[in-house]
Amino acid sequence: MEATIHQAPGPDEIEFDDPLAELADRESSPPSYEIATYPADFTLEVLSNKWDAGDLVIPKFQRGFVWSQNQASKLIESFLVGLPVPAIFLYTERDSERSLVVDGQQRLRSIFDFFEGYFGQERQGKQTVFRLSGLSEDSPYAGKTYEELASDDEAAGRRLKNSVLRSFIVRQLDPADDTSVFHIFERLNTGGTLLTNQEVRNAVCSGPFNDLLHELNQLPAWREILGKDQPDARMRDVELILRFLALRHARNQYEKPMKDFMSRYMRRHAHASTQNIDTFQREFVETLAAVSESLPARPFSLYAGFNSSAFDSVFCSFAEHLADVPADIAERYSRLAGSQEFEDLVRGGTTDVEQVLGRMEMAENSLFR
Repeated sequence: MEATIHQAPGPDEIEFDDPLAELADRESSPPSYEIATYPADFTLEVLSNKWDAGDLVIPKFQRGFVWSQNQASKLIESFLVGLPVPAIFLYTERDSERSLVVDGQQRLRSIFDFFEGYFGQERQGKQTVFRLSGLSEDSPYAGKTYEELASDDEAAGRRLKNSVLRSFIVRQLDPADDTSVFHIFERLNTGGTLLTNQEVRNAVCSGPFNDLLHELNQLPAWREILGKDQPDARMRDVELILRFLALRHARNQYEKPMKDFMSRYMRRHAHASTQNIDTFQREFVETLAAVSESLPARPFSLYAGFNSSAFDSVFCSFAEHLADVPADIAERYSRLAGSQEFEDLVRGGTTDVEQVLGRMEMAENSLFR
């Protein structure tokens, strides 16, 4: 059996039993891609028009817009006085041809907010008027909104609209699955605490499927299985639900690493139909109910924390046999969990294809055959 790493979780994190294979999988290098990258010099007016038309998309992400008004004001001043501003990175989606912002959210939101006249999100029904703040007292732009700036100094207003923000456009040519965007986002957004894989997916795969994962993550029965009332601060509980659905429906296409397998699945279903979303919801809710009713509390905290591999194999097996759960299922599970063979399968090279398929087969045979 492979060694495991046991680290004390933070106050808002779930305690996981992480084999080295899981850790290596999460940190694995990206596969080979054929990618085209080229620069484009967009004026701020063009970028603003793209934003208004929905052609430029800033992914929903829980960290959101975090710049202060002073920071945003100094960016605007940089454009007005001709100081250099770092470039942004845009990823062109294959099917929609929309530009997905993978680096540059704070800069773009500052620009758009200044043109629109309000800073940041609406709070308690009120919006903050965006006046340039934190500038030198002798700055001709200090304290002005965009409308005031353009009215008092038409040349300055035009200069701002015509200022150029260099953009690097990234387009994946091969393979035809757009999965490089996950790795690009991960590599470019490295300030402070590194993003987990699910935080990256949450950022670049907004849509009804992502919304469903977060909705299911709030279910009381699911929180009981995890042993944590509140959602995990790093979204690893959300990732578990994705892991179940991906292995439930695409197990035959599984390839290592697990993180790319899950990313491909989430990307493919990001904008799933209402009918498919309803199917995913029903499957998870019914499987969750069967597991909760049949197995002891926190059934997947078997060794040294929550074991993701025990979870995915047992949950997928239950999903296949909701209509024929044996009366002695609890005893069967106890024997399975106590088996050295099963422990080796869920604590060894847990993302190897043979290990994944092997533990699925063993769980199904032990519990339902």
